Amino acid sequence: MLKNLMYVTVYVSDQDRALAFYTESLGLKKRVDYPGPDGRFLTVAPGDDSVEIILWPGNPGQGPAVDGAEPGIVPGPIFLESDDLTEDFEVLQSHGVKFNEPEPIHYPFGVRLTAFDPDGNRIELRQRSRGRSSDS
Repeated sequence: MLKNLMYVTVYVSDQDRALAFYTESLGLKKRVDYPGPDGRFLTVAPGDDSVEIILWPGNPGQGPAVDGAEPGIVPGPIFLESDDLTEDFEVLQSHGVKFNEPEPIHYPFGVRLTAFDPDGNRIELRQRSRGRSSDS
């Protein structure tokens, strides 16, 4: 049976530039960097047991179309969780990360913020509300 999510893919125009952003600006770790026959297989992740993000050459921001959705409200392909998004916002901003909002937004499920990588891919940053477990 299927048991675990392994990878998500983000299409980037320059893998080296994307790698620098995801590791140096966001603080993720490079996991795999393999020059395979179908192209460079490059992944990053926030932790050892986390889903890996494939930084694959392609057309940035060209996710699947969502019928009836307005362009500004379609979420990005990646959601990263933070224990303290307000604190992380300050650190990420000092690393040059660009955001959709001027500061983290509190909403019923916690705190949210949208960042952009150098190709304009949306990266959703979230902090769960206190007392809300990952099982609920």
